[in-house]
Amino acid sequence: MNLALYGYGPATNREWIAVDCGVSFAGPDFPGVDLVFPDIRFIEEHRDALKAIVVTHAHEDHYGALLDLWPRLKVPVYTTPFTAALLQAKREGEPGAPKLPITLFNAGDRFKIGPFEIEAVNVTHSIPEPVALAIRTPAGTVMHTGDWKIDATPAMGAPTDEARLRAIGDEGVLALICDSTNAMREGESPSESEVSASLADIIRGAKGRVAVTTFSSNVGRIRSIAEAARDAGRQVLLMGRSMRRVVDVATELEMLGDLPPFVGEQDFGYIPREKAVIVLTGSQGEARAALARLSRDEHPTVALSKGDLVIFSSRSIPGNEKAILDIKNALVDRGIEVLEDNSKLVHVSGHPRRSELRRMYEWVRPTIAVPAHGEAAHLEAHAELARSLQVPQVVSLRNGRMLRLAPGRAEVIDEVPVGRLYKDGALIGSAEDMGINDRRRLSFVGHVSVLVELSAKLELREDPDIVPLGLPELDKGGESIDDLLIDAAAGAVESIPRGRRKDFETVREAVRRSVRNAAYAAWGKKPIVTVFVTQG
Repeated sequence: MNLALYGYGPATNREWIAVDCGVSFAGPDFPGVDLVFPDIRFIEEHRDALKAIVVTHAHEDHYGALLDLWPRLKVPVYTTPFTAALLQAKREGEPGAPKLPITLFNAGDRFKIGPFEIEAVNVTHSIPEPVALAIRTPAGTVMHTGDWKIDATPAMGAPTDEARLRAIGDEGVLALICDSTNAMREGESPSESEVSASLADIIRGAKGRVAVTTFSSNVGRIRSIAEAARDAGRQVLLMGRSMRRVVDVATELEMLGDLPPFVGEQDFGYIPREKAVIVLTGSQGEARAALARLSRDEHPTVALSKGDLVIFSSRSIPGNEKAILDIKNALVDRGIEVLEDNSKLVHVSGHPRRSELRRMYEWVRPTIAVPAHGEAAHLEAHAELARSLQVPQVVSLRNGRMLRLAPGRAEVIDEVPVGRLYKDGALIGSAEDMGINDRRRLSFVGHVSVLVELSAKLELREDPDIVPLGLPELDKGGESIDDLLIDAAAGAVESIPRGRRKDFETVREAVRRSVRNAAYAAWGKKPIVTVFVTQG
């Protein structure tokens, strides 16, 4: 969920740019939430001073919040052509999404935004057209790497531009803001070309259908799979809306080369098992994605059967492990073979390991190192590495802290509001705005609605009506919990002197407390209780 802000000038007249505007995905702790966005209230308050948003690449955690958050900022957006095309395709699939004012740039371009002169530097990553940004100001140059790795033989695009990074280092770099995702792993990442060769061997030797699940944005990986299928005499089916969207964009931009046409789902059943390859979404265990549906044998026209092979050409994002394992188990139960990167080379990360980080520091030679993009353990491992490389200053930052890079020594000078926004259906707001906390409580303890009807003389007309949701039916002794709650509600009303029953709030609170306590006595949990009182 990347969003970095760079400011130049005194506090009373500071101008800003934002780098990236990403999204995260809600886990089971946020029931019903569709997406998670960064809380941008700080820059909203200073949006007259925000000059632009510059996007390093089109991964969801770097650009996925643009369509939803841009209306709050309304500034120019700078992207590469692939990112712009993918954003437009995404916009077409979201009714009412805004049309953004986009300025295109390519790796190697230099452009000015307010007091910032920005140079886009080609790097290698698991998506087309990723760039690092050299952000030049009168106070010094900051190198923001974005996501990157070193790969001499990438599946798509040119290798990371060592010569240009060295040249910028020769000019002098004030600070390096650098990817930390693999800072705990020694060595160098394997090349994407090695993964391509391994996948080709696996597909060539497979006896039945082969399904490969990977990130839909990894166009190079998709092309490698399609080329391997072509060379093995197989036809390829794409499954998943995001997969088809990315491939459509890549085809339009002539990134996929001379591949045979992909087959449609309606034709898949006519292809012999040994001639079929499926490239599909769902590598992170998403319940509604194509792979999950196939694992449950729920797709109307496409199916996997005993003896087929599913390759996870991906690595699990932290938090998704259980969902992924559930899908793998469902496949194995049906006699479908599952292949992961712990047994064959079927995936490689798009982020630098420690040896690659050492080379970046050798090229750029910053005065200040600021580890970014990772969890706390990754950030600290990166900071330790930077210190071992004798970087003069290493600063460990966390969300919301404002770091002054110049003049003087780097120093945290402010703490700004930071947090999360949640998209739920068509609405966006804080956890409190969206009722997330109550929703979470409901998922643990359920809800009871109680209707109390009083007569004109303030007596119970009949037993209270109880509607419990998410509660057990019987207690330990086999008694109906509904009956226990009805008795508790009636008892609460009757315990209130008739004169005081005119105050419906008193009645409501007494019934609420009594019903909760009765549920606790029978069940051991206190549900959320809503009480309605009427008089006839």
